[in-house]
Parts: sequence; C-alpha cells; structure tokens
Amino acid sequence: MRRLGGAAAATAGSAAVLLLLLLAALVPHLLAPFDPLAIDPSAAFRPPSADHWLGTDESGRDTYSRVVHGARESLLIGAAATGIGLGLALLLGVPAGLGAGGGPTGRRLDFGIGRILEVLFSLPGLLLALVFIAFAGPGVGTAVVAVGLGTAPGYARIVRAQVAALRTSGMIEAAVVLGRSPARILLRHLLPNALGPVLVLATLGLGQAVVWASALSFLGLGAPPPAPEWGAMLSAGRIYLGIAWWLTVFPGLAIVLVAAASTVLGRSLQRRTVGA
Repeated sequence: MRRLGGAAAATAGSAAVLLLLLLAALVPHLLAPFDPLAIDPSAAFRPPSADHWLGTDESGRDTYSRVVHGARESLLIGAAATGIGLGLALLLGVPAGLGAGGGPTGRRLDFGIGRILEVLFSLPGLLLALVFIAFAGPGVGTAVVAVGLGTAPGYARIVRAQVAALRTSGMIEAAVVLGRSPARILLRHLLPNALGPVLVLATLGLGQAVVWASALSFLGLGAPPPAPEWGAMLSAGRIYLGIAWWLTVFPGLAIVLVAAASTVLGRSLQRRTVGA
C-alpha cells in the first residue's frame, strides 16, 4: 500500500510539473517578470537574489525569465519531434504490419521495411540526428526533423508489432465478416487499438526528445543564441561556470525536470495500460 501511495504521489507530482511547464510554454509572461532578451550590462552576473531569483547572465538578462520562456521553445521542439517520429512510424510500421503474414507482396514489403529499420537502428538516435543535420544544415527546424528521425525507428517497430498482432484478431475478423471496408477497418478499429501503447511510449519519448534537442542546441546545431532555449543557455553559461554557476545549473535542472516527469508519468501510464 505504501509503495502504491508513493507511486501515485510521484505520478501526481510529475503531472503537476508538466502542467506547470505547459503553462510556462503557453503564457510565459504570467510567470516571468522580465523580457528574456532585454539586456542590462550594469546588472551582469548578479547571483540569485530577491530581484533576480535565478541571477542574471553576462548581458544582465534575468535567468529565471529566460528559463521560463525557454520552456516554450524546448517543449515545442520536443513535442514536434515526437509528432514527426510518430508520423514516420505510422508510414513505416502500418504497411509492414499489414504485410506480415500476408501474401508474397505483403511479405516482401514487410521484409524491405524491416531492413530499413535495421539500418536506422544500427545508428544511435542522436548520431542519426547529427548525420541528418550534417546534410541539411543547423537550425531549429532541422533539429526538430533530426530528433524526430532519430526517434522514429523505435516507434515504427512497435507500430508494426501491434498492427501485425491485431490484423488476425477476432475484432478485425468480425469487422471483415460484417462487410466493413478496408479503409474503415484501418481507421476505426486497427489504428486506434495499435496506437494506444505507442502513445504511452511517446510520453516517455517526450523527455528524451527534449534532452536530444537541448543537446543539439548545446552543440550549436539547434536554436541560435541569444534564444532562451535551455540547451543554448547551457552552452553559453558553461564559459562562466567558475564565476556564475547559476547560468548552467538552472537550465540543466529544467531539462532534468522534463525528462524525469515525462518518464515517471509515462511509466505510470504504461503500468495502467498493461494492467488493463
């Protein structure tokens, strides 16, 4: 009972953290007292205080306001990348799952897509993103697509497995007997049931996508400075780590909070899905 209570408290806390971050992303001006891009050289490198809760950076910009405004860019990049990963997973996983166990053409399609996924899996996700950026060039849009491309193979394998299992289920066979069209069976029965576990994993993947996007910005391949993006803030602050520790600690804590909260919430949803 104590363990269940602790898990429920952790889930509630994680949901509260993500809701707070979502609020910061949607209406940052309600939480941040300063313009994240307004410079004040006379206030540079001020430590955390009552006036500047998380201190100021080398240009006198308020770190707290920049962290709050950074939630919008970081979460937007993470969510968009996760959406791209899921979209690519559907494009690859659904045809492969439908072809598995079917006729010769379907089996060849499944085999071909399987080999593509194996090639993508041979590269770590972040390395795959870096390879894409090497060809497409740096930038926020490129980083979003790159992170989405890096997460797609894992989602595609799960989609393929779910579709392959459902296509021979009693529910689908009953829909065929009732004369439902293939398009209706796909849209009304197959995809909703196949996407459930994938969407749960996407909650876990959101934190990973934010971490990867921040890593790309840290390397100078994502959001350019002086954008209030957590990875870019980490990159700028590391130069002054010896004299202004708050410039790296607080953006880093924000990244950790997103990753931890999405992981805890995703695990909880995963347990409930398995239990159901």
